[in-house]
Amino acid sequence: MKNDELMIADLDYSRLALLADNKALAEELSRATVVPMERMPGNIVRMHSRVSYLDERSGERRDVELVFPEEADLSSGKVSVLAPVGSALLGLEEGQTIEWPFPDGHVRRLRVERTLAPAN
Repeated sequence: MKNDELMIADLDYSRLALLADNKALAEELSRATVVPMERMPGNIVRMHSRVSYLDERSGERRDVELVFPEEADLSSGKVSVLAPVGSALLGLEEGQTIEWPFPDGHVRRLRVERTLAPAN
C-alpha cells in the first residue's frame, strides 16, 4: 500500500519529468501535488534533501541525500531518485511511512525519521 499524499517542488518536478521513462518514478510523479519551491515545507523529502529513514522490515537506519542519477555516489550517501529507496522516499514528510516493493521481491516499509531541506 502506497501513501496517497506526495508533494514535489515545481523545479524538481520539471527536472524529474525528464526521467519519467522510469516506471516507479513516473507513478510517483503522476500522483504528485506540485508546489512552488518557495512554498515547500522543510520537512518534505525533495531533491538534495538529507534524509534519515528506518527500514521497518530490517531495522536498518540510514542517512542519505536524494540526488539526480548523475550525482549518485553510494560511498558518500548520495542515493539516486531512480533507485528503489530514492523513488520511495521522494515527497514524503517526516514521520510518514510507505510500503514499497524492492527488486529482491520483498515489500519494505520505510519511515522518514528526519529531513533536512537543501540549503538553496
